[in-house]
Amino acid sequence: MKFSMITPYKIKKGVLYLMHFGPKEFMNHLLDRLEPEEVPYGPWFLAHRASNGELAAQKREGVPGGPKFSVIVPAYLTPEKYLSRMIESVIAQSYGNWELVIADASDRAMPAGSRSVEAVVKSYAEKDARIRYVKLAENKDIASNTNAAVREADGSYLAFLDHDDTIAPDALWHFAKAAADGADMIYSDEDKIRGDEEEHFQPHFKPDFNLDLLRSNNYITHFLAVKESLAGEDPFDPAMSGAQDYDFIFRMSEKAEKIVHIPRVLYHWRTHEASTADNPLSKQYAYEAGKMAIEGNLKRTGTEGTVELLPDFGFYRVRYPVQGKPLVSIIIPNKDNADTLRACMEALGKTHYPYYEVLIIENGSKEKKTFDYYQKLKEENPRVRFLRWKKPFNYSAINNYGASKAKGEYLLFMNNDVRVSISSEWLSEMLGVCQRADVGIVGSRLYYPNNTVQHAGIVIGIGGVAGAMFVDLPRGRSGYMHKAAIMQDLSAVTAALMLVRRSAFEAVNGFTEELAVAFNDVDLCLKVIRDTGLRVVYDPYAEAYHDESRTRGPEDSPEKVRRFQSEIEYMRVHWLDLLKNGDPNYNKNLSLKKWNYSLKA
Repeated sequence: MKFSMITPYKIKKGVLYLMHFGPKEFMNHLLDRLEPEEVPYGPWFLAHRASNGELAAQKREGVPGGPKFSVIVPAYLTPEKYLSRMIESVIAQSYGNWELVIADASDRAMPAGSRSVEAVVKSYAEKDARIRYVKLAENKDIASNTNAAVREADGSYLAFLDHDDTIAPDALWHFAKAAADGADMIYSDEDKIRGDEEEHFQPHFKPDFNLDLLRSNNYITHFLAVKESLAGEDPFDPAMSGAQDYDFIFRMSEKAEKIVHIPRVLYHWRTHEASTADNPLSKQYAYEAGKMAIEGNLKRTGTEGTVELLPDFGFYRVRYPVQGKPLVSIIIPNKDNADTLRACMEALGKTHYPYYEVLIIENGSKEKKTFDYYQKLKEENPRVRFLRWKKPFNYSAINNYGASKAKGEYLLFMNNDVRVSISSEWLSEMLGVCQRADVGIVGSRLYYPNNTVQHAGIVIGIGGVAGAMFVDLPRGRSGYMHKAAIMQDLSAVTAALMLVRRSAFEAVNGFTEELAVAFNDVDLCLKVIRDTGLRVVYDPYAEAYHDESRTRGPEDSPEKVRRFQSEIEYMRVHWLDLLKNGDPNYNKNLSLKKWNYSLKA
C-alpha cells in the first residue's frame, strides 16, 4: 500500500472496521484486501476496453432488431462534474437507440460554484433530443424517484444508472445484442473509479445468474437492464429503501425467462467518502433492507429459510431448516488405514442430526488391525453396515455399489480421511440445503490439517479440466469477493464430502464408472445439472478436515499415469462444449491457471 494513499478519512474508516470486526477478523480482511494483483488491473482494463476502431464498427453495423433503451437516472444535488460525466458517457454510446431520462429530486440550491441539476441536464438536452429532464415535485426516496423516471420512459428496455457513475461506450451495444437474442434481463461486470476517473480498480467479474450467490450478496448491482413489460409500473418498492435495487433484482429474476450476463466491464462505480462503493459503513440501514429483500424472495418462491446478516457488510447467510426426518446414507470406501477410519468415525459420532446410517465398503484390506476395528464397530455402532467390494479399486463403481445397497433418501459420499469435527451441525446444514426442491447436490468447505483450504468448490477448466478453488488459503480468510466463505451455486464440488439427492443420483445413473479415480465427482455434478436442472450448491458452513488421498498414494506409476490421461480425455470428449465455452459459474476474464480468481493474463 502506498503511503500517499493513507488519508485521515481512511484512518478513521480503518478504526471503525477494526472496532466492527475485532483484531483477528480485521487482519484477515486486511490481508484479503492487500492480496497482490498477479495481473495489475489498471493496464489490463486499458488493454481490454473497446478500441476506437471497434466502436466505429459497432456504430456502422448497428444491432438488427435492437430495442430502444430508456436509461433511468434518479438525481439529487449531483455535483456538476459527476453529472456531466455520467451524461457524456451515455452520449458516447456506440449504440444509438436510447433515451436518457433524468428525474431530478433536488429540493434546495446547489453549493456555490456548481450549476443545478436542471441547468446541467437542459444544457445537454438542447443539443440531444434523446436526453429528457423530469423535475419531481418533491424528494421522496430513491425508489419513488426512480419510479417517477420509469413512468416517463418509452423504451422497450429499462436500464438503470446512478447519477454519479458512468458506463463504457460499448455498454448499450452489448446489451442490445443480448436483447435482440431474446434476453429479458441483462447485467455486466463492473469496476470502481476514483473521483477523477484516472484510476480503475476493484473489478467485479461476475458469474452467470447464480441464485445462491444472489441470496448471499447483491452481486449483480450494476449495470442492469430489463424488459419494460417485465418491470411493469412503479417497479421499485419504497418500503425497501436502501436495498430497493436488490429487491428489484430478485423480483425480476423470478419472472425472467432468459437472464444474460455480459462478461465485460461496462459499468464504472464512482467512489467518494459518502458513497456505499467506498464506505459500506455509510448506509448501515441498507443491510437490514437487504435482509428483507432476501426474505421476500424466499417467501415468493415457497422456500423455507431464515436470513442472517454476516459481519461483512452487504453479505448474508440463509439457513435452510431440515424438513422431517429423512434418512441419510453415509457411504465410506475403505482399505486398511484403521487409524484414519477411526478418526473419521469418531468425528462422525458427534454429528447432531441422528437419522443416518453408515455403509463402509471394504476394498482389499490386508491388515489385521483393520479387521479388528471393523469387528469393534459392528459390536458398538448399530448404525454401521459393512459391504465388501472384491474387484479392483474403482471409486465410481464402489460408490455406485454402496448407493445400490443404501436405504436413505439422501446419499452422503465421504472419504475415509475426512473428519467432520469442526461443527456437529454439518449434516443438518447440508441436508437443509439439499432438501430444497431446486437442489440436487451440496458440497462442503474442506481444510488440510494445517488449517488451509483444500476445497472451496470446483471450477471447470482450472488446470485443464477442473480444479478446486482457494487451495492453501488460510482458514479465516474469505478470498475474492468473499467467495470462499459464502454459499453459491457452482458447476461441481468434491465427493470427498458431498450430499446428493438420491432421486437425482439415480436419474443420471450415478457415477460414471469409466472414471475410476479422477473427475468422477465433477462428471456427476455436471450430469445432474444438465439432465435434471437441479443446482449444485457450495455450502461453506459445512466444514471438515481432509487428508487428501492419504489412502490412495501418489499417482506416479505408469499404469496410474495412463489411467489419469484416459480420464482427462473422457472429460474433454464428453464435456467439450463446457470446456470450450467456459464455466457459467466463473468468468472468462479470470485465470484457468490459478485458483484464487486472478485475472487472466
